[in-house]
Parts: sequence; C-alpha cells; structure tokens
Amino acid sequence: MGLLRGHAQSPALDATFLPTPDEVVTAMLRMAHVGPGDVVYDLGSGDGRIPIAAVKEFGAARGVGIDLDPVRNAEARENARRAGVDTRVTFITQSLYDTDLRPATVVTLYMGLTVNLKVRPHLQAQLKPGSRVVSHVFDMGDWTADETSAINGRPVFLWTIR
Repeated sequence: MGLLRGHAQSPALDATFLPTPDEVVTAMLRMAHVGPGDVVYDLGSGDGRIPIAAVKEFGAARGVGIDLDPVRNAEARENARRAGVDTRVTFITQSLYDTDLRPATVVTLYMGLTVNLKVRPHLQAQLKPGSRVVSHVFDMGDWTADETSAINGRPVFLWTIR
C-alpha cells in the first residue's frame, strides 16, 4: 500500500473499505431503534458515516468508530467536525478485537463473514442484555438474527443480546 493524501501508510486490514450507502446506514440505525440513550460503536468505521448519523440524525448520546486505519480515522474526525457532532463522536485507531465493547448499546459492522464469526464471541461476552448488533450484508453463522431486511437488495441483520 502506498501513501494516501500525505498521511502515513495504512496498515494491513481484515476488510477493504467499502462505504455503506446512506440509505443502508439509515435502515441499520432505524432497525436497531437508535435513540437518545444509545452509545453506538461502529466496528470498521471507515469515513465515520454510521457514528455520525447515529448522533446527528437519531440523537444517540455518543458514537464511537473503531478502525485500524489512521487515514480513515482522520477523515472521519473531519467529517464529524463538518457535521457539527465532533464533541459526541470519537474515532479510535485500534483493532476491533481489542476494543472494550461494554459501553456500547448498539454495535454496527460491515466487515465480512470471517470477521463477524471471529468477533461474535467478543460481542456476546461483553454486550449487556438488550444491546443490539446490526450487520450490513454478512450474517453471524448459526447465530440466528432477530430481524432481517433488504435495502435495495442489500441484506441487513439485527441481533439482540439476551
């Protein structure tokens, strides 16, 4: 990988950055019933559109983006600043596998089946009952979703921690 916009070289990642379309972002947050009491964590947050939308459009208390790529996190911070939500949205450069998910009430992801299966035990062990997990395109293997939907042909899955 080369340099991007004068920033440091991006690390090797488990998933390629493909932005979630805005209509899917809205559907994911709506499906999770995001509201004022929620803390939304987006694993593999890329340009930050999900945590930003959670706070700006759905009134979430906080949004947290987790991404290994410092270039994407810098872009996300700037996007949050431009959206006027930078005091309520944070972007952390670290592995999603090392992230303490206990503060989250909603976790979103668009990572791939392999990553979903690898992070699933982490989600189930750390999230409190009633917390919601929403995945764009990829399911969680034999963990049956509580709700599924298709937005312009794109599958979205919701699980509630019990």
